Amino acid sequence: MKLRETILKEHSKANCMRIVKWVGNDQKRFDELFNLFLNDEYRVVQRAAWPMSYCVEDHPELIKKHFAKVLKALEKPGVHDSVKRNSVRFLQHVDIPKRFHGRVMDVCFRYFSSPTEAIAIKAFSITVLQKLAKLYPEIINEIKLVIEERWDYETPAFKARAKKLLKEFS
Repeated sequence: MKLRETILKEHSKANCMRIVKWVGNDQKRFDELFNLFLNDEYRVVQRAAWPMSYCVEDHPELIKKHFAKVLKALEKPGVHDSVKRNSVRFLQHVDIPKRFHGRVMDVCFRYFSSPTEAIAIKAFSITVLQKLAKLYPEIINEIKLVIEERWDYETPAFKARAKKLLKEFS
C-alpha cells in the first residue's frame, strides 16, 4: 500500500479502517503512519490522525517509542485540532509511561480548562486526568476547581465526563 496516496484518496470510515487493517500490529507500518501524522502537510496530518488513534487503541505498544514526540507536538502552540483530539483520545486507552505523567497532566489541564478548545479534546482530557488522578490524588481538587469554574459555559459532553469524574472522586 502506498500509505500517503491512500490517505489522500478519501476521508471516510472505510478508508480509515483499510489503513488500520493494513497497519495491524506492524511497528514499521505504524511508524510510517505516525510520521505522516506528525510531519506532513495539513490535510495528510488531519487524515492520518484518525487511523493512527485506532491503531494505538488496538495495539497500544506501537506508540511507546513515540510518546516524547507526541507530547512535543501537543505542547507546541498552534498544533492542529486533529492532532490534539486523536492524541488525547488514544491517551485514554494506553498506559502512559511514568516519566511523561507530569507533561500529560499539564497538556490535559491546559486543554480542559481552555474556553476555546474543541469539546472532544476537553472531554478526552478529562478522562485522561481522571485516570492519572488515581495515581496522583493531589490533582483531584484542581480538577474539581476547573470543572466548577467552567460548568456554566460548557456543553453537555463536558458535563457528562465531568459528572463521571466527580462521582468517582466524591
